[in-house]
Amino acid sequence: MAKAPSLDQLPSVFTRTDSTRLGVSNRRLYTWRDEGLIEPLGRGLFLQAGTQGDPDLIEIAARAPDATICLASALADHGLTDQIPESIHVAIARRRRPPCVSGPVTWHRFDDATFPIDRKEFKVAKGLTLGRYGPTRSVIDTFRLRHLEGHDAAIEALRRWLRKRGNQPSRLLTMARHFPGAEKSIRTALEILL
Repeated sequence: MAKAPSLDQLPSVFTRTDSTRLGVSNRRLYTWRDEGLIEPLGRGLFLQAGTQGDPDLIEIAARAPDATICLASALADHGLTDQIPESIHVAIARRRRPPCVSGPVTWHRFDDATFPIDRKEFKVAKGLTLGRYGPTRSVIDTFRLRHLEGHDAAIEALRRWLRKRGNQPSRLLTMARHFPGAEKSIRTALEILL
């Protein structure tokens, strides 16, 4: 008789499909859940108990591996705003369709050509990473999408960005050239603030 698959054979975050491939029955999966060994993160997605990390970020990373924290969420992570976003702002490449997630997420679809600019990955759980735009890109995105974020939020983010050691307006403007319409509005704001 074949030995029943064990939970340690699965990654810390796994899908129902992953468990089925391993030969885990529905009964065993629900037993693990009822015993508190795993918890559902969303439809068909499970997290092993004791896995460290934010469940919302883990679900985003599992459903959309190229997803990137952006706009108000990235600004908050970089200390460029005091606003606490009601949902996690996440960018995906325009060609992708936003996945269904159970957490509070606002999806944004960014141009494929500029999507990787100033994107850095960080670990959200064992074996899972998520992207986050750097502070410079976050300021640029706030200016170019100020119809969503608000003009005051863009000015405040720029003001805080300028106060941080090592930030240079020329570097900001150079990066802004990749985004239609961003350079002009940032240059105007810099002229007022400097």
